[in-house]
Amino acid sequence: MLKQDFAPAIHAASAEPSVAVLLPCYNEGLAIRAVIERFQKALPQATIYVYDNNSSDDSAAIARAAGAVVRSEPRQGKGFVVRRMFADIDADIYLMCDADETYEAEAAPALVDKLVEEGLDMVVGSRSNAAEGAYRPAHKFGNWMLTSLVRTMFGNGFKDMLSGYRVFSRRFVKSFPVMAQGFEIETELTIHALQLEMPAAEVPTQFSERPEGSESKLNTISDGLRILWTITGLLKQERPLYLYGMMALGLFVASLVLGFPVIAEYVETGLVPRLPTALLASGVMILAFLSLFSGLILDTVTRGRKEAKRLRYLQLPSVLKFADERKLIKAA
Repeated sequence: MLKQDFAPAIHAASAEPSVAVLLPCYNEGLAIRAVIERFQKALPQATIYVYDNNSSDDSAAIARAAGAVVRSEPRQGKGFVVRRMFADIDADIYLMCDADETYEAEAAPALVDKLVEEGLDMVVGSRSNAAEGAYRPAHKFGNWMLTSLVRTMFGNGFKDMLSGYRVFSRRFVKSFPVMAQGFEIETELTIHALQLEMPAAEVPTQFSERPEGSESKLNTISDGLRILWTITGLLKQERPLYLYGMMALGLFVASLVLGFPVIAEYVETGLVPRLPTALLASGVMILAFLSLFSGLILDTVTRGRKEAKRLRYLQLPSVLKFADERKLIKAA
C-alpha cells in the first residue's frame, strides 16, 4: 500500500519540468523590474536569471530587489551573455527574452506548454502583432530581408528569425555551440535548429514599444551587416557545397563567355589570335573546378561535424517525457 501511495508522488514531482527564464540585460533599469514581475506572475514555478552585461545604470540592483538571480558577464555583447547563460544554468526548459519590456511575458505559459506537449526543441515568439511604433521601418525591412535570406539558404522554418523571445529544450541548449558575440546570436540559434532539423515552431505574440526614455541597443546598419556576415560565415561552415558550388557555377559560366569566341574563331580559322583571353578563360575554368572540389571536401568535413552535433543532441532526453508523465498522472 505504501508503494502504491509513494509511486504517484514520484511521478508528480517529476511531471513538471524545471523552467529557467533568462534575461540578458544591458542598461534596462527602466524596464527590468516590470519584466521580472510579469514573468514571475506568468511562470511562478520558474527561476528568473538576469545576466548583467556591464550596465552603467542600476539594472542589477533593481533586478536583485525584484527577486531575480543576478549574475554578470563582463564581455560586452549579447552573444557572450547567451554563451555564459547556456553554460552556467541547468534546467529542463529555458525561456530567453530581451529585458526591454517589448515582448509579451503573458504568452510564456502557452509557449512552454507547446514545447512540452508537442515535444519541440525550440518555440519562437514571433512578433506578429506589433504595436504601432514598436518597429522602426529600417528594422522591419532588415528583419524581412535577413529572414528571407536564411529561408532561401537553410530552409523555410521561421518567419521572424530575429525575435528575441524563445523557449528551448535542454537538449537544444546543451548541444548548441555558441559562436556569436552580439545580436547575431538569434541567427545562429535559428540556423542551428534548421541544420539539425529539430522540431520547432513559431507562435504569434504581441510586440510593444519600449518604455518611455528607454532606447534600443540595436544599430540598424552595423548590426545588420554583422548578421549578414554571420549568415555568410554559417553558409560556408554549414553548407559549403552550396556556397562553393554557386561560385563554381559562376566561374564556369564566366569561362564559357570568355572562351566561346576564342573557340569559335579557332574552329573557323585554326588560329588563336586572342591568346590573353584564351589564357584567362582557361584560368577561370581551373578556378571553377578548384571551387567545386573545395566544396566537396568541405562538405565531407561538415557532415562529420553535423553527425557529432546530432549525436550530442540525441544523448539528452526529449521534453516529451514530461508530457507522457502528465498523461500517466491524469490517467491514474
